[in-house]
Parts: sequence; C-alpha cells; structure tokens
Amino acid sequence: MEAKQFIYVLKLRQDLLKDENWTKFDEKKVEEHFIRLKRDTEAGKVILAGRTLTDENPEGFGIVIFREDSIEKAREYMQEDPSVKSGVMTATLYPYKVALQSKN
Repeated sequence: MEAKQFIYVLKLRQDLLKDENWTKFDEKKVEEHFIRLKRDTEAGKVILAGRTLTDENPEGFGIVIFREDSIEKAREYMQEDPSVKSGVMTATLYPYKVALQSKN
C-alpha cells in the first residue's frame, strides 16, 4: 500500500507571539519538534516543513507535509509532535496531495 499525503498547519500559542513570554520548557518543546521533523525528513516521511516569517503576527503559521498510511495514523503523528503534545502549538490536519514538486 502506498502512503497517502497529509498536511498539518501549526499555530503558535498566542501568548508566545511576544518573546518575553517564552519559557525554557516552550523552547525545549520547539527544539524537540524541529529535531523530530529533521529526522523524519531524512527518513523520507516528511516531504516539507516550514513556517511563515511573521514575528509577533497572529496570522503566521507553520506547515508539515508528510506521508502516512491512514488519516488515523496521520492524526496520531500530528498529535505526537512535541510542540502540539505540549500545547506550545495547535495543529489542524488535512488530507493533502502534492501536485507539483521542484526537483531542486
């Protein structure tokens, strides 16, 4: 069975839009989030991950496009993201299909 594609959209907790509100715990969870995404990108599970560069803007967001076998497993993967699990970020999952992708 070929893996399906999904995307989850991440939103930073509103109080963390101000740098002075960040705690060591918040920073640790975001670091764990990045390490996980890097590992899963290298393994071929994550297709693309990134974020908007809108500091202190509530409209900013991050995305993770990834492969998984089912919507249930995709939801579990998203919910296990350290930044989501800890409440530093919220996430919304969508079935997704990459239509075009650059080779570069």
